Amino acid sequence: MAVTGKPAVLGGDATFAEGLPLTRVHVPEREELARRLDTILTSGQLTDGATVRELEEDAAARLEVPYVVAVSNCTSGLMLALQALGVSGSVAMPGFTFAATAHAAHWAGATPVFAEVDPDSLTLDATDAAALLAESGASALMATHVYGTPCRVEELAKVADDAGVPIVYDAAHALGSRRAGTPIGGFGAAEVFSLSPTKVVTAGEGGLIATRDEGLAQACRLGRGYGNPGDYDCLFPGLNARMSELHAALALVSLRGLPERVATRSHLVGVFADAIADVPGLRLPMLADGDVSTWKDLTLIVDPDTFGLDTPTLARALKADGIDSRRYFHPPVNRQKAYAHLPARPLPITDDVSSRVLTLPLWSHMDEPTVRRVADTVIRLHEHAADVRIASV
Repeated sequence: MAVTGKPAVLGGDATFAEGLPLTRVHVPEREELARRLDTILTSGQLTDGATVRELEEDAAARLEVPYVVAVSNCTSGLMLALQALGVSGSVAMPGFTFAATAHAAHWAGATPVFAEVDPDSLTLDATDAAALLAESGASALMATHVYGTPCRVEELAKVADDAGVPIVYDAAHALGSRRAGTPIGGFGAAEVFSLSPTKVVTAGEGGLIATRDEGLAQACRLGRGYGNPGDYDCLFPGLNARMSELHAALALVSLRGLPERVATRSHLVGVFADAIADVPGLRLPMLADGDVSTWKDLTLIVDPDTFGLDTPTLARALKADGIDSRRYFHPPVNRQKAYAHLPARPLPITDDVSSRVLTLPLWSHMDEPTVRRVADTVIRLHEHAADVRIASV
């Protein structure tokens, strides 16, 4: 396990003097993209065109669902899905999620209330979700496939059914993930994906609502265009959440080779996991047997007592070595200023996990040597932890 040399924070040479960013967008099939963009620009129709419809049909086939609605981003997709379900009062969700999960509930007219996550998978804990639904009388349940790790959808479906509420999945990270062989996208009332630049599939900016519910799909399709059925007599207050033809073209090209990219990311995470296997105090989120994660993020869970460094100190030391990182998700959304006015519900597991996560660089075209250099840097910092702590004071 020993790695030679000193970390940059102690005066050694930086592992990546040129810098290693957290993510790097790769657009395959650029010639096809150029042809598509030229066709769109020549047509003069930049929205509500054939390219968006082609994307919706392609995505629906891949996700094995009858309906997909393309929108401007995942957040607006979540808002539209919640609005279509008629949420009111409160909506239950994990505290350990991206802020957009809670923001969507707020903008849909509901109040977010927060439940614990499972400490191994970091996805919503079904037992605590059930308790929260009973306590709060929430009108809906939301869950997040964190980093692409599928939720325990069977358990959550029972929780939602027992409470008589719909469940909506924030699947921002999970386009390409599978639960026991079934694509993420067909669970719950709706699942909403992100196509932002950090995702495994990107439209530049964009989102996809996947559902088996025809009525919900129709409401979201209408809602993305202000709720206007075509005669400007809006049926309800919708959004301007349409995806442009240009964004849809990029998304269609980006979808090519998705299974192969997910397999590559899984392999690279495996290389990293093997490299740090003997380092105490480090682990990755647990993936259930038979599940597939996109590994949208390569996130470490750090035990500072056994690893020797806490997460902020590790992040600073990695930065000195040229390695970018993020604390996804810290603070958890239930601790953020935006929701400080809400009654606090103790979430000790969420607070603990949030204080110990650190996301490292990973992208679909990264090579094994780069992954190994990142792992070696982490190992080196563990081996020099005492000196790194002193240098960080």
